[in-house]
Amino acid sequence: VQLQACGGGLVQAGGSLRLSCAASGSIFDIYATGWYRQAPGKQRELVATMSSGGSTNYADSVKGRFTISRDNAKNTVYLQMNSLKPEDTAVYYCNANVRSTFRDTIRNYWGQGTLVTVSS
Repeated sequence: VQLQACGGGLVQAGGSLRLSCAASGSIFDIYATGWYRQAPGKQRELVATMSSGGSTNYADSVKGRFTISRDNAKNTVYLQMNSLKPEDTAVYYCNANVRSTFRDTIRNYWGQGTLVTVSS
């Protein structure tokens, strides 16, 4: 299973970006998914998660500005980021819990990261 994240880039403060993360490979089912970020010199932190049932959880710093969603038919999870701030600058990583076949256990996977830079 591979997670391919894209959609990062340079944007001015107040702007928007939408990140996408597509899962490929042997996929029987995808469970909880999420987005995390790591700013220079800081630890990786949770941004948003979505359970297989659709429940969402957001970091306080992004509530009301970011929205996580998923398209199960496309095995893709999205992060819509609005009203971006310079402090949102980071490498964003997607994460997913995937069962490859009905016999397999659920395993955790990370995408390669996509850089988001917000200029002031």
